[in-house]
Amino acid sequence: MLSVERFRISGRDFWVAVIFDEKIDGLTFSIDGMGYLEERIEAISRFLMRRGVDVNLKPRKSLFTKLIHDVLIGKLTNSEAMKYLSFRGVTPFERKVYEILTKNVKRGSVITYGRLAELAGTSPRAVGGVMRRNPYPIIVPCHRVVSSHDLGFYTPKIEYKKFLLGLEGVEVWTE
Repeated sequence: MLSVERFRISGRDFWVAVIFDEKIDGLTFSIDGMGYLEERIEAISRFLMRRGVDVNLKPRKSLFTKLIHDVLIGKLTNSEAMKYLSFRGVTPFERKVYEILTKNVKRGSVITYGRLAELAGTSPRAVGGVMRRNPYPIIVPCHRVVSSHDLGFYTPKIEYKKFLLGLEGVEVWTE
């Protein structure tokens, strides 16, 4: 199923789309309107299907969109929200990195790719790939992972990373 909702956050329209069955299989968002959100829904759907997840985009209201909103505004922690994720289509390694990130990097703070790689016992490049493939942005806070010398990258747009970190009060992109 697909649930889409628009919220007003920090003076901007924030569109959230959640693909779900009993739990969240994937999610995406847009601060650039519904047209861009539709592109992101298509991208996350393709990703999930490549990973063997049965995707049904039949519209259905869900409380999962409100859950994303509550994480965004700090009413619910990322760790608390993780129990709503299905982890279908996610490799054991990806899940391990997502869990380490979510449990160790709280709202308002950041971690470098290198430090997260140390915690996960892997390389910064591998961590970057795992972050790029994150089907649960916002709940699994990949926006909190930064380069040792700058903000780093972010899918879909670096402006989104800046927006999310700004919501959390992050003003400096170093640990």
